[in-house]
Amino acid sequence: VQLVQSGAELRNPGASVKVSCKASGYTFTKYYIDWIRQAPGQGLEWMGRMDPENGGTKYAPKFQGRVTFTADTSTNTTYVELSRLRFDDTAVYYCSRVAVLDYWGQGTQVTVSS
Repeated sequence: VQLVQSGAELRNPGASVKVSCKASGYTFTKYYIDWIRQAPGQGLEWMGRMDPENGGTKYAPKFQGRVTFTADTSTNTTYVELSRLRFDDTAVYYCSRVAVLDYWGQGTQVTVSS
C-alpha cells in the first residue's frame, strides 16, 4: 500500500491550493481517506474525510466552506483544495487511508507567504 502526495506548494494569502494523493496497492474505493494537517509547532488537525466510492464528504467545521475533497477513481487519486488561504494555513498536509492498519502519505508542505 502506498499513498504518494504531490510536491510542496507556495501560495500568497487569498489564493487556493490543491494537493493530490495517489493511492496504490489496494482497492481504492474500499477505504475512506482522511485529510490531516500539522502546522509548525502544533499537533495534528483533522480536516475531514471522503468516501472515494461515492464522493461523499465530511468536513471539520473549522474548514467548512473553504475546503473541497474530490476523487478520481480512474487514477486512484484524491485531492484536497483549500481556498482563501491565510498565513495560518501554512502546514504539512497529509492524506491517510482509514483502516485498522492505516497508511499515510509522505506529507505536502504548503506555505502561505506574501
